[in-house]
Amino acid sequence: MAALKIPVSTARLGNGLQVVVSPERTAPVATVGVYYRIGFRLEPEGRSGFAHLFEHMMFQGSAHAGKMMHIRLVNASGGLLNGSTAYDYTNYYEVVPSNALDRVLWLEADRMAALQVNEENLRNQRDVVKEEVRVNVLNQPYGGFPWLDMPPVAYRRWPNAHNFYGDFEDLDAASLDDVREFFRTYYTPRNAVLVVVGDVDSAEVLAMAERHFGRIPSGPLPPLASADEDPPSQERRGVVEEKFGSLRGLAVGYYAPKRRTEDWYAFALADRVLHGGRAGRVYRELVLEKQAAVDAEGALHFPSGDLFDYDGPMLMTTRILHRPETTPEETLAAYDQVIELLRSHGPEADEMEQVKAKLKSDYYSMLEGGSYLPWFGRMHYLACFTLFDGDAGLVNTILDDFADISPARVRDAAEHYLSPASRAIVERRPVNRGGQ
Repeated sequence: MAALKIPVSTARLGNGLQVVVSPERTAPVATVGVYYRIGFRLEPEGRSGFAHLFEHMMFQGSAHAGKMMHIRLVNASGGLLNGSTAYDYTNYYEVVPSNALDRVLWLEADRMAALQVNEENLRNQRDVVKEEVRVNVLNQPYGGFPWLDMPPVAYRRWPNAHNFYGDFEDLDAASLDDVREFFRTYYTPRNAVLVVVGDVDSAEVLAMAERHFGRIPSGPLPPLASADEDPPSQERRGVVEEKFGSLRGLAVGYYAPKRRTEDWYAFALADRVLHGGRAGRVYRELVLEKQAAVDAEGALHFPSGDLFDYDGPMLMTTRILHRPETTPEETLAAYDQVIELLRSHGPEADEMEQVKAKLKSDYYSMLEGGSYLPWFGRMHYLACFTLFDGDAGLVNTILDDFADISPARVRDAAEHYLSPASRAIVERRPVNRGGQ
């Protein structure tokens, strides 16, 4: 496999902020990301939903950029911006013409240094988050299935098992002091990485970063909650009511090996054999050939991310919607036949080559774009490799360890990790079928 040679420069400011720059001169655009090491499962117990709440709070103005000014200035530059919350990080990003980079870094530094955390902003953003939950989850067919339904069934420890969107009681109980303390604890230079990709000069970006971010006090290194979790010794099951959809749903989640271990590489390829889109065994067998399901999809870290952007316990999850005339147990039996064939015989040699080629293709596509934004995927992976591995250079080498994985190694990983004893199953049961 030809080695990637993506240019990467790294530095750490005196206050602990990690800075990563990757020049890309093919278009006069700069993509900027600020990633904080705080996500759904890292928020403190009793503060469910705080990580997501703060994604919203960070757009409410800062000391020198009042409410909506950040958004207006980026838009006025011809750019766009957004943010997101995931298991192990919260990020904020902008894509702008490269001549607007200095302005964007000033805006990001201002809200890292002095976010406006006041009663008005807390009240209105708390209401926005609650309404988002109602619209996107509570009042949507199959809302939260399986990414919110699976964790409380599969896991036993609070960091992994709690409601990631946040219990309304926790959000309502949050005081202004609670929210300010959350900001002081997690939104510090020592707990963040700044990534810039695009039509930029590395030395100039590092100078800008020092000028805008270097003055911010480092703050404490937050005590992140341990998310370690032992795999189950027997199958776990749960049932969730489906209020709007008429199809029955099944989600099956298997505990994955620890990220970037030897077993993980083989398991990740087993996942790709099963969940390679319409060419994957799960979709091909259940939907196209046996017609036991209307739809079937899944992946390791499905549907919230991919192989490379998490750090902690994770499931390989399959989501199945099946026909009303097929019982959950019949559907599960058809699914288990697919799993057992991989466990007993592994993938075919040509199938493995196709899976590796598709993994490489998908990775390259992500580096070139991702989310249809210029260089977003490269920015994202550089941030994750820096936050989770302390090595932005993995962007060039992470694929190498997949190259020599044999079909026998994939079979062994499947046999060990795809055991019925180490999985969780959630049934999404339509209420309009009388719970039958």
